[in-house]
Amino acid sequence: MDFEIIETERLILKGLSPDSMKYLFENCSKDEIKRILGHRSEEDYQKEEYKHKNGYSSYNRSFELFLMIDKASDTIIGRCGIHNWNVEHNRAEIGYAMADEDYKRKGLMTEALGVIIEYGFTKMNLNRMEAIVGIGNIPSLRLMEKYNFTREGVLRQHYYASGKYEDSILFSRLYAEYIK
Repeated sequence: MDFEIIETERLILKGLSPDSMKYLFENCSKDEIKRILGHRSEEDYQKEEYKHKNGYSSYNRSFELFLMIDKASDTIIGRCGIHNWNVEHNRAEIGYAMADEDYKRKGLMTEALGVIIEYGFTKMNLNRMEAIVGIGNIPSLRLMEKYNFTREGVLRQHYYASGKYEDSILFSRLYAEYIK
């Protein structure tokens, strides 16, 4: 199976689509899947298996997920990609997560997100890219500012975490703003 590969100065981004995820779950052992996807726990694997069994994409939604691999250590350190991709309307949501505290605050997510934004606008033909950020997630709010996303509003009680409902902020960036 071939993976889409994007390289930055310090990272290798290995792309996974719904088809490649289906291939992994239909042709690889659990241990192989955990190694390939960089799962650090049984819980990580169970979440991924649940997504696979329940369908990664629907008739009008898909994704392009990239595993973030640190070049120096050849370790999967996080994920960055595009999900909730509505192909018909050329819009999608970006998402990202760093799996290891040792790699945070080093500018790696900034490095990855820059090429993912470029990929979304140039390779996926997106017109609109969205991000939904927790109201207290200061590092992500800074990323939105750095990449010139426009704050559109607050999604009240948008997600449930730690026994309470939390607000999120909706951001967007348009292709016309990207090419300026």
